[in-house]
Amino acid sequence: MIRACLAALLSHWRRHPLQLATLVIGLAIATGLWSGVQAINAEARAAYDRAATVLGQDRLDRLVPEGRPLTVGDFVALRRAGWAVSPVLEGRTGTGLRILGIEPLTLPKAAATPGLPGLASGDLRGFLAGTLALAAPETLARAEIAGNLPSLTLRPAADLPPMTLLVDIGLAERLLSRPGAVTALLVDPAQPAPGPLPPGLAPFLARQAAKADDGLARLTESFHLNLTAFGVLAFAVGIFIVHSAIGLAFEQRRGVMRTLRALGVPARTLAALVLAELLGLALVSGLIGIALGYALAAALLPDVAATLGGLYGAAVPGELGLRPGWIGAGLGMAVAGTLAAGAQGIWQLVRLPPLATADPQAWSVSAGRTRRMQARAGLVLLAAAGAALAFGSGLWAGFAVLSGLLLGAALVLPAALAAGLGAGRAQAQGVLAQWFWADARHQLPGLSLALMALLLALAANVGVGTMVASFRSTFTGWLDQRLASELYLTAATPAEAAAIRAWATPRVTAVLPIAWAETPLAGQPGEVFGVADHATYRDHWPLLSALPDVWDRLAQGRAVVVNEQLARRAGLELGASLDLPGGPLPVAGVYSDYGNPAPQAILGVASFTARFPDVEVTRFALRLPPAGVDRFVADLGRAFDLPDEAVIDQAGIKAFSLRVFERTFAVTGALNLLTLAVASVALLTSLLTLADRRLPQLAPGWAMGISQARLARMELARTLVLALLTAMLALPLGLALAWVLLAVVNVEAFGWRLPMQVFPGDWLRLFAAAMAAALVAGLLPAVRLMRRQPADLLRVFANER
Repeated sequence: MIRACLAALLSHWRRHPLQLATLVIGLAIATGLWSGVQAINAEARAAYDRAATVLGQDRLDRLVPEGRPLTVGDFVALRRAGWAVSPVLEGRTGTGLRILGIEPLTLPKAAATPGLPGLASGDLRGFLAGTLALAAPETLARAEIAGNLPSLTLRPAADLPPMTLLVDIGLAERLLSRPGAVTALLVDPAQPAPGPLPPGLAPFLARQAAKADDGLARLTESFHLNLTAFGVLAFAVGIFIVHSAIGLAFEQRRGVMRTLRALGVPARTLAALVLAELLGLALVSGLIGIALGYALAAALLPDVAATLGGLYGAAVPGELGLRPGWIGAGLGMAVAGTLAAGAQGIWQLVRLPPLATADPQAWSVSAGRTRRMQARAGLVLLAAAGAALAFGSGLWAGFAVLSGLLLGAALVLPAALAAGLGAGRAQAQGVLAQWFWADARHQLPGLSLALMALLLALAANVGVGTMVASFRSTFTGWLDQRLASELYLTAATPAEAAAIRAWATPRVTAVLPIAWAETPLAGQPGEVFGVADHATYRDHWPLLSALPDVWDRLAQGRAVVVNEQLARRAGLELGASLDLPGGPLPVAGVYSDYGNPAPQAILGVASFTARFPDVEVTRFALRLPPAGVDRFVADLGRAFDLPDEAVIDQAGIKAFSLRVFERTFAVTGALNLLTLAVASVALLTSLLTLADRRLPQLAPGWAMGISQARLARMELARTLVLALLTAMLALPLGLALAWVLLAVVNVEAFGWRLPMQVFPGDWLRLFAAAMAAALVAGLLPAVRLMRRQPADLLRVFANER
């Protein structure tokens, strides 16, 4: 009996292959977008874990500086005092390569990295001499890495994170131009500390307990949440397709199910067979979706790696690996989404009386009741979003606002469209025009899910597009302010810096030193810069708020200026005190610092030198007439043997920054496009599955003299009207979404707030794309209607009950 019942149920898909294709494609696309996003996130988090375990960062205590930088002399003093410590020097080159310098003779065993040359190995001599370096295989595969390090022998070490070079600390000093510098001292857990720190060093050192260094994971949480939100949104849009196909299959198989029930098949048995059918379809579609997700993730991962590197300095490999976590999550989401889409039908099947019939009028009344219930639920979600905005805090509160806003608006959409179509009918003149509007409203129950998907996709495009365009416009203007100097120069050593400065001073308008040091700011790792008292900063530096005479206070060493990120996270108002090495200073100004999530502060150069006396200045900004830049660079090249990357002009930095910006948001644009494409597919499949059910509404019009061509044009016009109304409602929703992203999520995630700008030209292009998608979706059903045989329309009257 079970085999016969299952064959009867499956025969439906043999008679309706288009519905089967719709269900499988919809679920595969939904699973593919979700699993692709999860694959990208999993690869990034695996890279963070690899970075955290390098040198045993999750197992070793370390001594870190407080008040002044660490030096090799401090390391020597601690070793003489009996402390088993080993120095580490970390930093990044101008190409983004992370340099990790160690001293292998004192390195604790717990910090040994696989692939590190052993003491008995001949490679140790090369490592100590600074001719051998270790890097991950994917790092060595990059041509620019080997090209910039021609004198080094590079050896692969699989457990190193990407874009990291493990070298001897002496070589690290030369590569980073930081002679005698030390970032931290690793404490060997196998040898207990001999006692307290030496009195001369105790005030400047703090012991940091062993813990996983998940700073990157915390820092990039917002980006991964954004990707996950896109994945959930795309999955929800795809599930709308599945829900529509499954719902139509239940409607069309009511007769078969009624017959099986009449023959004695228990309702629970029939429900179990339907459930098994859905699970089989979910597994097949899920496997296809995982393959699609892998291809999507592989295509987008290089752009994601550029995003994480550009915004956070996080090194993520550009190649994708198969991980059981995201594969299992993809299959789980496919099964859960299918069961959610079919739950209503299975529940109705269990409760269905054996000889129940489908009453179209009752279905219509039920649809109206469902629409009102959805509208009330949507209003509740919108109210919850408002409450989260008013009373919530943190990143999760921002995403709660976004979720409530999008889901609430989607649930309210059918009622809003019904009201709009009702208003159109009230204004219509003539019977045919009134029927056009009334019939469009009658179509809403069958198209509501697809229109919800279109609303979400359009709103996401408007919101994210507005955010990205606002960022691009603000970022470009900000670069013009920050990059006021014509040239930026980096010397290899302090001696070379002094020689270049002496040579350049009579040839340029100004030589502005760029001095900086790493130090904790408000309990977070940060940077302090020292700037000269010059009109370049007074006239161009972008201050968001400032006390009177801020630059005079800074030059006199009576104040500090902080970036917006530090001001927001530490709650620093103007006049508040900021703890710094050498004593606190009041905050006299807050400046914008887009693209940098880390805290930062600026001192006058004299105050900086007094507080950080060991910092050597090797970088300069040069002011000179723009017409003389090329000649100056040529003369500089003849006077000094400098590599090409040591001298960068303003235009070069700006062009590089904008390239990083465009790659940063390439993944966002791709996901936007894919979400809109899925919504278009949802609309197309809904129209195709409804085409046969529309014949009873269209046949009477044909019988009264309306040609099939005119009926087809009216069907296409209804689709375009519904898409246009949906797009009009998506615009304010998208602008609200953009405001939440800029004013709430962006502030919580990055620590800065961008001014919101509107771009009507982008809206017009998006609306045109939406109408084109609706036209393509409605054209095929309209053409099929126009080509139908008259006998098909007459058969409607022959079967009339």
